[in-house]
Amino acid sequence: MLIELKNINKINITSFQNDLITWFQQEKRDLPWRKDRDPYKVWVSEIMLQQTRVDTVIPYFNRFIEWFPDIDALAEAEEDKVLKAWEGLGYYSRVRNLQSAVREVKEKYHGKVPDTREEIATLKGVGPYTAGAILSIAYGIPEPAVDGNVMRVLSRILLIWEDIAKVSTRKVFEEAVRKLISHEDPSSFNQALMELGALICTPTSPSCLLCPVREHCQAFEEGVQNELPVKTKKTKTREVQLAAAVLLNEDGKILIHKRPSDGLLANLWEFPNVELHHPIQHERGTIMDLFENSLGLNVHLNKVIGQIEHVFSHLVWKIKVYIGTINNKIEENSEWKLVSTEELEEYAFPVSYQKMYKLFLKQQRTPK
Repeated sequence: MLIELKNINKINITSFQNDLITWFQQEKRDLPWRKDRDPYKVWVSEIMLQQTRVDTVIPYFNRFIEWFPDIDALAEAEEDKVLKAWEGLGYYSRVRNLQSAVREVKEKYHGKVPDTREEIATLKGVGPYTAGAILSIAYGIPEPAVDGNVMRVLSRILLIWEDIAKVSTRKVFEEAVRKLISHEDPSSFNQALMELGALICTPTSPSCLLCPVREHCQAFEEGVQNELPVKTKKTKTREVQLAAAVLLNEDGKILIHKRPSDGLLANLWEFPNVELHHPIQHERGTIMDLFENSLGLNVHLNKVIGQIEHVFSHLVWKIKVYIGTINNKIEENSEWKLVSTEELEEYAFPVSYQKMYKLFLKQQRTPK
């Protein structure tokens, strides 16, 4: 860490702060969570922005704040409605943790988001980055908020050759931010670093000639900006073969199933599906047997209506999609429901199952 901190001494920190913040004030994007410094809104936006692009988040953020405008509204909301508001954003544990943490804020802190790192860091789903973002952006406290954008920018500015994929490396960058951050305007400083990484100092082909802090950048000076940051590649994802079906009963209602309350996509709804472990299981008759043996469903699968691939961070679902009918009587309960197409809109589904439903609707519209 000493090498990196020594590199900080090569730049004029005051000049760096001024150049960065001046650029941000002039060029910052008009984003809905920047309308005010409400800690709750900053918190929601930062949780949404994890693993998700800004353009994607904007309509979700607006709808979420419309449905749950404050701590009390989110704390008191039904989980199904919260999941519906999040539907399509993915990484659903984020919003479950957010609601859990918001309930704690309501009970323990009387609805006020904590303004100390010690307190805010204890909230579920609030890691070092989110804590720093809320404290600096909403409360104006000079705390580091180090995400991928910030590590990329500072690895180039300070010529840091540490592997940013390692958890331990974050400490190097947090220490660097503590040395560099503006104590007069920490909110703009941290947002400016993030904005610079998003708009100018991009992962590939950074726009160095447009960069407001180019004269402070040691990587640019040495011509190695395209070699930084150092980041080792992730291990290969695992493939999972699935067969899923949109199943209708004699009244034309669709069978849906609620996933378990923990694990991947917890508490979201899905169409019945089975995992295929061997090539022989890809035969339609075998899949029908799997539905009966695994799920207790006596079904007839009419035909395949499409194939879907859905990529998670650690695995890939390859789903063969069928349309079919249910032969046995279904006893509805908290996990299994028979719903009309209108009622289906009230339930939160993962993106992969939304794609399945679109295939089904397209099939329904296709002339026989």
